[in-house]
Formats: sequence, structure tokens, C-alpha cells
Amino acid sequence: MNLSVSEAQTTANISYTVSFPEAQAHYADIEMHISGLKQNVLDLKMPVWTPGSYLVREYAKNIESFSAEAGGKPVAAPKINKNTWRIAVKGKTAVTVKYRVYANEISVRTSYIDASHGFLSSSGIFIYPANMLHQPSTIHIKPYQNWAKVSTSLEMVNGDPFTLRAPNYDILFDSPIEVGNQDVFGFDASGVKYEICMYGGGNYDKERLKKDVHKIVEQEAAIYGENPNKHYVFIVHNHLRGGGGLEHLSSTVLGASRDAYGTDKGYQSFLGLVAHEHFHLWNVKRLRPIVLGPFDYDNENYTTNLWIAEGFTEYYQEIIVRRTNLYSPENYLDQLAGEFNILENLPGKNVQTVAESSFDAWIKAYRPNENSNNTTISYYNKGAIIGMMLDLEIINDSKGLHSLDDVMKYMYTEYYKTKKRGYTDAEFKQGFEKFAGKKLDDFYKNYINGLTPVDYNKYLGYAGYKITDELADNNDPALGLTTVTTANKKVIVTSVSRGTSAYIDGINVNDELAAIDDNLITDASSMLNGKKTGDKINVGIIRDGLPLTLPVTLLKSTRVKYKIEPVDNATPQQLLVRKKWLSL
Repeated sequence: MNLSVSEAQTTANISYTVSFPEAQAHYADIEMHISGLKQNVLDLKMPVWTPGSYLVREYAKNIESFSAEAGGKPVAAPKINKNTWRIAVKGKTAVTVKYRVYANEISVRTSYIDASHGFLSSSGIFIYPANMLHQPSTIHIKPYQNWAKVSTSLEMVNGDPFTLRAPNYDILFDSPIEVGNQDVFGFDASGVKYEICMYGGGNYDKERLKKDVHKIVEQEAAIYGENPNKHYVFIVHNHLRGGGGLEHLSSTVLGASRDAYGTDKGYQSFLGLVAHEHFHLWNVKRLRPIVLGPFDYDNENYTTNLWIAEGFTEYYQEIIVRRTNLYSPENYLDQLAGEFNILENLPGKNVQTVAESSFDAWIKAYRPNENSNNTTISYYNKGAIIGMMLDLEIINDSKGLHSLDDVMKYMYTEYYKTKKRGYTDAEFKQGFEKFAGKKLDDFYKNYINGLTPVDYNKYLGYAGYKITDELADNNDPALGLTTVTTANKKVIVTSVSRGTSAYIDGINVNDELAAIDDNLITDASSMLNGKKTGDKINVGIIRDGLPLTLPVTLLKSTRVKYKIEPVDNATPQQLLVRKKWLSL
């Protein structure tokens, strides 16, 4: 019988040994051993992306020195496409593969190794046998020099922190591994063991963090009525300047600035990041769009629902911290107004819907260019605003009996726990309607699949608030561009906003702004001093090394800066909604 790759249903024993003989040069050496083979051909694959980060990153580009042997003899392992190696294993029951991974990209979604630590983002480290994603594997870590700790949500084997077990590849690829001498501390919450693992030092206060993160964890678990983990790990990378986070099934990786914990702004920002990524353990890791699992690790996995998966999580990250009383109501409303300002100052809000933003994340969200602000929005940002709108709508219509919390818990119970699958667009819409008590066809038409401007005052009005634009009376002119000043004082255009003076009259990205009305430009912030809206000016530029003068008519700045204020004489209904919404 000639068994093909797809036909072979092998029950194999798979193990990896990860060592770091040249950690200082950013390398990990991987040895993979597979036994119990019964097929004729074995394809080994490297994922092309990491779930939660919607971009094909081509992790196979970091692999070198790939070789295979069986029975102590080399066997051919040709590469048949960008991320697949094919090994002829007819008559062989076991094979050993060796390869090296170069890991020198600092981010929450990519592996990074140096002499101080090793961060293994698993989908960019471990190759897997095709058609065996269900198979368990064992990982042996050989630490570099004096590295003494391993932090991961994978379970230890026989109590050995350097020997780990993954029940299948979906869990392995969703379980990053930190190896080094990280500072580890933690707490218990709702029967779950939490670890916070700090790499890179910093001015954090362990006791304060334990107390405040505990509050966030409890608030989020209260929404869903359970915490489905036994063990959860926060892996925190502290750098000179750091940020971002990536969610995993029972852990998360956070980027932080090591000296920002000592400021109110920096500390609150970190708590918001904690709340965001931890909320994902329910929203998207378990309650998920139907296409996001089981994953296709070879290709893009498209969904129009990232405005729920990410946008609602961004909405909850601030409202959760507010519920802990770590934010004041005023602080929370300032954060919310900031979300409004981001969206309303993007020309792309008139071009891309939030559903399109989700679907095109693979080609646009992670690959911005100089024109992105004119053509795109963020499903994080607008999704958070839609979360607020629906939350207030449900609270108002139910007279405070229900909120968006009820939708999230219902969908989690109905689809993750009961039906054990993801949801479709239509099913989540039905979940909203169940608690809104009405059809939301027009809402979807206007705000999810359409470009209708958000009626902020309508939704905020439910809670007795309104927006005011602090720049409404400002008549200052603006070119409508952003610039960077080089080391030799050249002012270079980096973006031009649609519909502005610069856009209409032809100033381009990469132009050097040299003069206005023959006055040399040395400081971009003061180049329009003395000018008024309606003035006609001559802008001297250098484009591709050649001088050019452009006549420009100055238009009024279109920027808005909203703040949220209470309305006068709020009604009892508005006060009821406000109390429910802001946990007053």
C-alpha cells in the first residue's frame, strides 16, 4: 500500500530539544525527533503567521542549516515550497531533524534571543508534521550558560521546568516560552495560579502590581462567570521604550517601558494593556469568529469580526480598569474621548468600513504606508466605539437590567461551551438583538457595513453626557501634513491628509519643505506663524533633488478635539444608565 502524506494517519511520538550554543548571536538550535512513522513521505512545515497577529510573517525565512537523518544516516530533506520540507521515510519508523532559527526581532509576536534571555514565540520556532496538528509533543530546554528559569503556560513533565508537554500543536503554537533569569512573582485568583514574569528590569512595584492585576482579573472573570484556566502567565518584556501585547490561550506577552511604571500615565497604560490581553482569554481565544480555529497555519484566516475580537476588547480594557476604581470616571471619559478623536481625525473613516478593516487586516493593518490615514481605520479603535454604542443602547433600552456584559457571557456560553465552535456574523448579531430587544439591521447597515458618521451625542446622551469640540472656534490655518526634521535640519513631509491645503495643491510625501514666501523653513511648528485661513502662499519645496514652487491656499484646520461633559439636568433614566455604565 502506497501511503500518501494526506492519507497517513500516523500516531507518532514527537519531541524537540532547544539549545542556545550561540545565544549571543541570536540563535536557537532545534533538534526534532519523530518516531512511530508509518507513511512513505513526511512533510514538515513552519507556520507562516502567529494567531492574534494578522499578518503573514514568513517565519521560515529565519531557518537555516536544515538537515535530517534516519538510522544514523543522512536522508534528503528538500524544500518543496516556502515553508515545507519533504523527507522520504519509506521503510523508516523514525527520523531526526536539526535546524537553526535566527531570532533577532524584538516584539511580542516574534522570537528574540540574546545572551540575557531567550523568548520563543512558538509558531516561529517549531516545525510540525503535516496533518499531525493533533499530535502531542515534548519540549526539552537546554538553557544557555546561567539561565535558570522557564516561564510558560505549558505543563511541566515530572516537575521539571526545562521539560514541557504540549497536548497538540494548536496549544504549542499558542504557548510562548521565556527562558532566562526573569523576575517571577504572582498571586491566586478564583482558584487560578497567576504568574507575572518580568524581563529587563524596571521601576515596578511587585506588591502594587499583584494587588491591581488581581482586581482586573476578578472583574473580567465576573463577566463570564468563570475563569477557564488553571494556570495563567503574564510574560512582560521591559525595554527602554516598549509596548504592545499578544494574547494566548493561557498566557500573554506584553511589551512595556521599564521606567514608565512610576508615572500615573505609564502605570495606567500598563494596567490597560494587562486588562486588554487578559480579556482575550475569553474574547477571541475561546469566544471566537468561526474561521479562527482550527487554524490554517499556511494561509491568511479571514474574518470581518475583528471589530468584536479586538475592538470590544479595547473597549473593555478601559471600562474594566474603571470598574476596579483604578481609574476615576473622569479619567475613563478622557480615555474614551481620545478614541473619538483618533477616529474623527482620520480621513479614512469616510472610506473603509469596520467590517472591511477587519477583513483586510492581513494586507493593510500591519502594512501601513504614507497614505493609510486617508484610506483606512483601525478595527481596534472603531470597534471600541461600537462597543460603547451597543453597551449604552442595551443599558438604556433595558432600563439598566442588561449590558454588553450579558451579550458576551451569553455568546461565550452558547458557542464556546455549549456548541463548542466559533460564531458567525449573523449569530453575534442575534446575540446583540437578544439583549437590545430589537432588530439591529439599521445599526449594522450604518456602522458595521456602512460609513455613517457616529452620532456620539445620541449614545452618550443615554447616560447624560455630550461631546464638545475644544477646537470648534479655532480658525487657524493648516497645511494638513506631518513632517520629520532630519539631523541636518531638513523638514521632510511624511504624510498628507485628504482634503487639506497640502493635498489639494499638490504637496507630496517625501517633499522637503524649504521655504514659504521666500522665508526659509527651519522649524515646522512655526512655519505658518502670521498666516491666516484663506491666505495664498508660495511653498518652496525640493522634490527628487529639484526645486519647485507651489501656490497653496491655506484652509482652516479640520482637526477636532472632543471632550465628554455631563448634560445639564440629567433625567432619572440618564442617571440610571450612567450608574450602570460607569459602575458609580
